[in-house]
Amino acid sequence: MTKPIQKILFGSPGTGKSHEIKEVIAFKLGVEVTSKNYIPTVFHPEYTYGDFMGKLMPLTDDSGKVSYKFYAGHFLKALGIAYKNLINSAIQYDKDKKETLSEYKREIGITKQDDFSPDQTQELERRYALVTRNTQDVLLVIDEINRGNSAAIFGTVFQLLDRKSNGWSEYPVLLSDLEATTLLKEIGLTKKLEAGSTEYSYKETPTSTKVVLEEKDWKKYLDYIISDLSGKDRFDMNDNYIKIPSNLSIVATMNTSDNSIYFMDSAFKRRWDWEFIEIEDEKQREKLKDCKISLYGQDKLEWCDFVDKLNTFIRSKHKEIRKIEDKQIGYRFINKPTITEVEIKNKLMFFIWDSVFSNNKKPLVELLGVSESELVTFGQFTAKAQVQNFVDKILNR
Repeated sequence: MTKPIQKILFGSPGTGKSHEIKEVIAFKLGVEVTSKNYIPTVFHPEYTYGDFMGKLMPLTDDSGKVSYKFYAGHFLKALGIAYKNLINSAIQYDKDKKETLSEYKREIGITKQDDFSPDQTQELERRYALVTRNTQDVLLVIDEINRGNSAAIFGTVFQLLDRKSNGWSEYPVLLSDLEATTLLKEIGLTKKLEAGSTEYSYKETPTSTKVVLEEKDWKKYLDYIISDLSGKDRFDMNDNYIKIPSNLSIVATMNTSDNSIYFMDSAFKRRWDWEFIEIEDEKQREKLKDCKISLYGQDKLEWCDFVDKLNTFIRSKHKEIRKIEDKQIGYRFINKPTITEVEIKNKLMFFIWDSVFSNNKKPLVELLGVSESELVTFGQFTAKAQVQNFVDKILNR
């Protein structure tokens, strides 16, 4: 278990933010992108707190009977997996210590631990110290975090984003009974139905045999994980209080050039680490060095060289463009080994027309050496001659 990451990666489109998460951050945490420990989601204008935490949905069976089921949202799923990993690691830790004790008893020929000499007890403690607690980390990934109303989506979860030095949330939040019950199911705990029962059945993995745990037992397992950390953190499902544990990381991305974005207040922003992803990144450049532009069957040059020259052109028009930082593109803006006129026309030139020079087409008129009447519509801009002209003019600047 490593120190949790709570970060927003931001920058221009195509700078490789999602690639950074999958190839660098997930690797650092030891989380495989294809595993249950990697939970991806995308914020959008219709994404709600119910999608994030959980919501009650109607179900109609073949007879027309309607029932309701509470579905866990992305955050609740991630939280459940993180807690489950804590319990599993503690159960395994108990097993490993018991195995260490059994091996040592066989080695010295003593069956009762009470009969150990002081030196033997000290040696056992030394061996216990070598037993590790291997807790798997969990990564919740939020793409396009600013395309949804983050304040409304996070709701009370916002309070959990304050983390202490040990990785746990500083303050707990109270779940509803439905959310708490669903979280227990996501963890893998199923409470016995008998009135007043405090027993839960639990599976470490989908294929393992169910074991019966008293409430005090699985809470004890969580205490194992945090016992050697500063502060005391409670996991008290009796009162429906939760915290984000130290093995749950949350990483988000945002394109600062998006037009349909929601405002983020400073209180929300300060609870995250922020990392600006540079446009001219040498590591990205090296990975994409074989990416070529081929127009109408003729190879032109390396894509990365073209991107550099295009960004230089865009920066040179800073007086005509608002928020110039956001209007440049990254090397992964078009992520293909060979980029043809189709991608140049339909993706790159549309971005240039609609986002970069949306309010002032004069820089494009001057670049292409045409009259204003020849560049009134997007169709005129992306006619075959203009695609070729656009690429050539950028290359020859």
